[in-house]
Amino acid sequence: MGGNSPCASCKLLRRRCAKDCIFSPFFPSDEPHKFAIVHKVFGASNVSKMLQELPFQQRADAVSSLVYEANARMRDPVYGCVGAISYLQNQVTQLQMQLAVAQAEILCIQMQQEAAGLTSHAMEADEKSFLFNGGLAGVPQFMSFGSSSNVAQDPPKKESLWT
Repeated sequence: MGGNSPCASCKLLRRRCAKDCIFSPFFPSDEPHKFAIVHKVFGASNVSKMLQELPFQQRADAVSSLVYEANARMRDPVYGCVGAISYLQNQVTQLQMQLAVAQAEILCIQMQQEAAGLTSHAMEADEKSFLFNGGLAGVPQFMSFGSSSNVAQDPPKKESLWT
C-alpha cells in the first residue's frame, strides 16, 4: 500500500506498511478480520513464508484457503475443515443408505403391482374364458359330486310353484 493506509496485517502488527508488503494485495485495510484470524491460527511469519514460496498468481487462492481453514479451526480447534468434511461425508453415506432403502421399497411395490397386474390379467382371461364357454354350464363337467344323480345334467324344468 505504501505508507498512506497500511494493510490489515501491518495495522494489526503495528508496523509501517512497505511498498513491497507481501500481505497488502490480499489483506486490505477494510477487511481486518481476515488477517486477524489467519494470524491467530497460523502466525504472520508462517503465512509470509507460505506466500513467498508461491508464484504471485497462486497467492490469492492460498490466502482464500488459509482464511477458510482458520475460520474452520476457530469453530473446531481439533479437526478444522477436516471435521466439516468428515461430517459431510457421513451425511452423504447416511443419505445414500436411505436412498437405497427407498429404492428397494419402490422395487418391492412395483413387483407387487406387477404380480397383482398379472394375477388380474389372468383372472380377466379366466373370466372371459368362463363367459365364452357358457358360464356355469361348464362347471359340472369339472366337478365330481360322487353320486350318479343327474342334478347337473338335466336342465331345470319350468314349473310353477302354484301348479
